[in-house]
Amino acid sequence: MDEAELLTKARAGDPAAFDRLAAPYRGELKAHCYRMLGSLHDAEDALQESMLAAWRGLGGFEGRSSLRTWLYRISTNACLRLVSKRPRRLLSPDHGPPRRDTGDLGEPVTGPVWLEPWPDDVPDDDPGPATAFARREGVELAFVAALQHLPATQRAVLILREVLEFSAAEVAEFLDITPAAVNSALQRARKAVRERVPPTAQQTELSALGADGRRELIDAFVTAWERADVDTIVTLLADDARFTMPPLPAWFDGRDSVVRFFTERVFATPWRLVPIRANGQPAFACYQQNPDGRFRIGAINVLGLRDGLITELAGFLDPALYPLFGLPEEFSP
Repeated sequence: MDEAELLTKARAGDPAAFDRLAAPYRGELKAHCYRMLGSLHDAEDALQESMLAAWRGLGGFEGRSSLRTWLYRISTNACLRLVSKRPRRLLSPDHGPPRRDTGDLGEPVTGPVWLEPWPDDVPDDDPGPATAFARREGVELAFVAALQHLPATQRAVLILREVLEFSAAEVAEFLDITPAAVNSALQRARKAVRERVPPTAQQTELSALGADGRRELIDAFVTAWERADVDTIVTLLADDARFTMPPLPAWFDGRDSVVRFFTERVFATPWRLVPIRANGQPAFACYQQNPDGRFRIGAINVLGLRDGLITELAGFLDPALYPLFGLPEEFSP
């Protein structure tokens, strides 16, 4: 059944037809909501609100634009409503200064405060490598974090124009502003984001490493972490590497501070690491040994790279994230 037939049935009140109609777009719409909101949980809320609004408003869809465009307009405005009600999501350096005392990591800061990671759902054998590259670059951790510093309208304009490549006229219609206002907002947003993101995207860094280089780096990192091999960890880190771990407020800046934290705290117990991907970047599900001898999930770590060295270890300790990544509670060799 083609889209036109499904649309006819959905307009007649068939919810199954609507589900089939919207299904091809749900993944990309959720990614759009994640870029806007910086949170998996908020993205799911916005997506559900968007789907409900689309179902209820389907009778008003006149087909002057594609269904995809219409759904993006609905989801963008759902996100803008959520943005107006919730604080922006932060990375640890935006929350407070780094610490040197490894014995005091502070009390967890709870609530809708922290930027959350995104489970990478683009397979390595994606039939469109250019598309896969662009999709991954659009959810890189530093880029999504930078977006959260923009005013809501600028955020929407930048994503819609630069990531999704809608025209200025289409974005103006989405946001009920003029094309001139869209172009002005885009210029300001570009400048603000450039000031906050690394000069080289992670996808470019990973491409420069090549498949063999990526595999060697990941294998070396896993082996060193599981063996508590501090000497090897030192060789993998850039001088300005930093380690963050929300919802704990503590974070450590510079290779020496990070290594000291590993030595004094992280490697006090054994770990097992499982390579995964998050935000289009190398990542690991980290399983910590408990007193009963079992290894249970304790963190998701996302790596940021520059010139083959690790500049960022973004640890996420919120247990509510692990099921969203499909991670088992216990490590299984």
